[in-house]
This record gives sequence, structure tokens and C-alpha cells, in this order.
Amino acid sequence: MDVFDAYEDDLEVIEIVEMGIPRQMYTRADHFYGLPELQFFQRFRLTKPTVLHLLTLIEERLEFPTDRNQAVSPINQLLTTLRFFASGGHLSTVADYMGMHISTVSRIIRRVSDAIARLYQRFIKMPQTLMEQRLIQNGFFDIARFPRVIGAIDCTHIKIESPGGENAEVFRNRKDYFSINVQAMCNANMEFTNVVARWPGSTHDMTIFNNSILRANFENGDYPNCIILGDGGYGVRHYFFTPLLNPHTQEEQLYNEAHIRTRNVIERTFGVCKRRFPVLACGCRLKKQTVLSIVIACAVLHNIARQMGEDEPPLPADINQHELQRLIEDGQISELVRRKLSTNGWNVVLLLLASSY
Repeated sequence: MDVFDAYEDDLEVIEIVEMGIPRQMYTRADHFYGLPELQFFQRFRLTKPTVLHLLTLIEERLEFPTDRNQAVSPINQLLTTLRFFASGGHLSTVADYMGMHISTVSRIIRRVSDAIARLYQRFIKMPQTLMEQRLIQNGFFDIARFPRVIGAIDCTHIKIESPGGENAEVFRNRKDYFSINVQAMCNANMEFTNVVARWPGSTHDMTIFNNSILRANFENGDYPNCIILGDGGYGVRHYFFTPLLNPHTQEEQLYNEAHIRTRNVIERTFGVCKRRFPVLACGCRLKKQTVLSIVIACAVLHNIARQMGEDEPPLPADINQHELQRLIEDGQISELVRRKLSTNGWNVVLLLLASSY
């Protein structure tokens, strides 16, 4: 019996050598037309009209010249990438769901993320006209009566794998994991107006700002009569206000209260963006350059969703937010991930990591 088994194995090897490895054919479901609106929204984090609008903006960059070898259509490429953004960064899960090989999914994510990131200048921009600046200032003023504010700024860490090499440790942040320190500024409508995603995790927030075009523009007087609000990690300038360290008088306390309430919009913006696209909260295990494109792409998608009036995607009922927050604070988030992997609720397990990053 063993002789016959060995003979059959040899025949299989000879067949592979002569004919090549048999092609594996995947069955791809039509998720766009096959899923109801709510299920589509839960799985891809954007509604169908928004996805179609986005597709018209990037379709030319995704279209293949021919349909040979079962070329993936632009809509399926876009849905694959959105599914990756919504799934916590596991390529195998996305590949199984979309009916593709892992290597195909990896190439698609890199390609689509780059195409979306190229929309940065269109959807992430500072107000240029005096009217636009006044509208933003009025929006911030309505929050806590803080005048002349044109933006709230802060940084957030996006977890990555060690990039390797001699300079890998510069990506290790103060919380002892590897990350990209991303600077962002937003308006009162929780739309990003500036995003800088290229600095390693050990870089201080003030260093990022000092080397940014945003600082150069304010130093050159491009935004007169406008101020930025930041936390105590930044330095005070004539256009950059931070909280008072030791307020004593009632006026100083009122200043701090108005400052904190107004600046809080950037914290909420980070939270909304990370809840919509959990890959930013869970971390990304792709190449560093791909991660940078993903960060910018998610920021662009966040602004598109805000401009299209999208609601936040609903959270599964099996997630207890109080328990999740406690585990995050205790550093036990990995145990929660392990438990939720078996209940199909893991896509939103790390949604509240925004508050801990």
C-alpha cells in the first residue's frame, strides 16, 4: 500500500513539474448589491451612496487595461480595502470574505490606499478665504465662546510592527510599542484640516509641529487674527494657545475651561475616525510606507463621510464599553481580543483605543 501511495505522489509531482501548479479559482460574492444597507454599512463602514461617490474619484487609477486572469473590478478593489480598514488589519480574514488570495488583497490595499491618499489636497485643506476662516471661527466660538480659533491640534499614535533595521527603536514610543506619531488639526465640525503622518513614535509632538508646513504658514502670517489650540505638550506662541498650568483666579479657570472644551473636538475627531476604521486603533502589520498611505486614506475617508452626512457605524451589542475601557486601562486588551475572536465581535474590540493612544 505504501508503494502505491509513493507512486501516486510521484505522479502528482511529475504532473506539477510538467503542467505547473493548478490555478485556484475563487468565488467572489457581489457584496455591493447582495447586502442590505445596514449590513453593508456595518461591514464596510460607509454607505453605498458614499462608496459610489468615492469610486468615481479613484476609478481611473484602479481600472485594469483588460479583464484577463479574472482582474478585480474597481468596486471590488475598493470594498476589499474598506473591509480591511474595518476588520482590524487581518489580511486572511479579508481574503476569505472577499474571495481572493492573501497576496492579491495585500496588493489591492496598497494600490487603493495610495489612490485615496492622493485625494488629500481635495478633502483635507486649511481655509483659504476670509469667509471660510470666519465660518470655522464661528463654529469653535459656539462650543465655549473661545474667539478666533481656527483649529484644534494634537497627535495620536498608530501602532505598527517593528520596521527593523538599525533605526527601528526610534519608532518605539513612550508606551513601549512601535508606532507612527500622527499630527492632525481639525475644525469644529470634526473634519481634518491638516494631517502629518510620517514621524516615528518617539518623536515629540512639538518637534512634529516645529517641522511642519502648518507652523511655517502661521509664522509667515498666512492666517492673521487666527489661533490654534493645543495641549500642554506644545509651546505657547502668539497664534498658539495652551492651558494654564496653575490657574488661580476665576478668569484663569474660565480660560482653562473654555480652552479644554474647545480643544476637545480633536480628541473626539480621533475617536470617531478610529471607531469608523478600527485598523487605526488595532494597529497595522504592513510595510511602513503602506501604513502611512492607510493613515492618510482613512483621514480622507473620514472627511468624505462627514461631508456626506454619514452616521457613525453601529457597534455590536456584545461589546460592553465599560468593560472594554477597564481592560484597556489595565493593559489587558490582548485577552479581550482573544475572547472576542470567537464571537465575531472582534472587529470593534479596539474601537475605544483612541482614548489610550
